[in-house]
Amino acid sequence: MRLHVGCAQWTHPAWPQPSRDKLRAYATWCNAVESNTTFYATPSRTTVEKWADQTAPDFRFVVKLPQLITHERRLSGVEVELRAFLSAIEPLGERNHAVWIQLPASFSPTDLGALAGFLHYAPRDYRYAVEVRHPAFFDEPGAAGQLEQVLGRVGAEWIPFDTGTLFSRRPTSFAERDAWMKKPRVVRRTRALTAHPIVRYIGRDSVQETVEGWDYLVELVIGWLAEGRSPTIFLHTPDNAEALNLARLFHSTVADRVPDLSPLPEPVEVEPPTLF
Repeated sequence: MRLHVGCAQWTHPAWPQPSRDKLRAYATWCNAVESNTTFYATPSRTTVEKWADQTAPDFRFVVKLPQLITHERRLSGVEVELRAFLSAIEPLGERNHAVWIQLPASFSPTDLGALAGFLHYAPRDYRYAVEVRHPAFFDEPGAAGQLEQVLGRVGAEWIPFDTGTLFSRRPTSFAERDAWMKKPRVVRRTRALTAHPIVRYIGRDSVQETVEGWDYLVELVIGWLAEGRSPTIFLHTPDNAEALNLARLFHSTVADRVPDLSPLPEPVEVEPPTLF
């Protein structure tokens, strides 16, 4: 029985990491990561080979499609670009847990035809997971049902970005204020469509508030595991300084209730920097 946890990045100034092979070190703390770097450009195949070399076979990448495909072309006329992207990430093999289709906030229910068409011709060798941010998908049951129908045709998952804890009270720091301006403020979603649910949870600067806010998610994950699902949970905070520790804490909290849960790897010890 496996639960995968991770962060939005594999390096951060506040984390204990070596000067080189940061992904390799990160992969001893967590067993999944959001690959946000691919949003800005398709990586070279050599770069992806290095990612694979630094991670265990059961490590999970959720790789975000480039913005050219999702935001600029809005999923239309992107067959060539999609093939190039999938070819580039091929070295990940089974580590490529899902292709993450993050859509802009302006992508509304009226655009579902473009998503349906994209998923129809997308190669079936890959698992797909979609993140939407338009309020209609969360506020209008009809719109949510239409999206679920489109995703269900190809076995794709809906990735919720849970900002409930972040917006539970007004921001108290620059990082929280910045997150308030940039993150979607939508209704919390707890429904999984597939055997591989993915949740992006964002807390606050306060570790205590972040932990208190995820109680519902712990129960949700325990239920999913009991149903035979294999969830992946990504832990965010406004500045992500504590995200690495929070990911492990979330896993251990679930493990206290699920004795058969496979453990996380043991973190590598990082030597402190020296002057010589």
